[in-house]
Amino acid sequence: MAIQLGKIGIWRRWNQLDADLAREVERLGYGAIWIGGSPDGRLDIVDELLDATERITIATGIVNMWKDDAATVGASFHRIEARHPGRFLLGVGIGHPEATQEYQKPYDKIVDYLDGLDEAGVPVAARALAALGPKVLKLAAERTAGAHPYLTTPAHTKEAREILGDGVLLAPEQKIVLETDPGTARAIGRPAVQHPYLGLVNYRTNLLRHGFTEADLDDGGSDALIDALALHGGIDSIARGIQAHLDAGADHVCIQVLGDDPLPGYRAVSEALLS
Repeated sequence: MAIQLGKIGIWRRWNQLDADLAREVERLGYGAIWIGGSPDGRLDIVDELLDATERITIATGIVNMWKDDAATVGASFHRIEARHPGRFLLGVGIGHPEATQEYQKPYDKIVDYLDGLDEAGVPVAARALAALGPKVLKLAAERTAGAHPYLTTPAHTKEAREILGDGVLLAPEQKIVLETDPGTARAIGRPAVQHPYLGLVNYRTNLLRHGFTEADLDDGGSDALIDALALHGGIDSIARGIQAHLDAGADHVCIQVLGDDPLPGYRAVSEALLS
């Protein structure tokens, strides 16, 4: 991998990120900030975060292929790369059919979009692909630096590594809730899993492939499902859950801390896994 992400990063929606938070995350030793929530194709938020920091990598998780065309995103990539060489990973993805009326033949759209990034001169080593199923995971290995799966478990990570092969980036997202009371933790984690993901066919299909049942996915998600997708407990338990992805073959795990204030979670994970 040409772009360095480190072992652990954070995932946060673009409208919840700012320069002060980026500086603190960098100070805590994280290797990357993943910008979620389909940021605008101009990617001004990437400039803001890179300008505020010195070494941390900024990645998009993801730019939605239906929202911004490859030429626009490619121009944004070159603007950012010129100012901060080697510190930006362009993560792109197809999104999901329920959100886009024009969503047709998603695999063909991904291929066409990657062709567009080729034409725009975005290097393969500087881009990643949101991927869950085997076919798109294989495409990620062939056409990008690697895969950025979202809402997955270590079992998926293990299978993804087998599909991707060695030397290909695998950077799953993992939600965490720093809370030892299970009821309180699930009350925080369940909404973040249920809305919208348990109503989306691509996520449901992937979870069903990895041992969960329709009953687990319905009615807000079973406790077992929520506990797997939004790790909770003390920091030792959460650290073991993050490490499980690394042991299963992930190169990098980006954590999404749920709750009103993510900083205690960032600090606890930093002390447990980065110090």
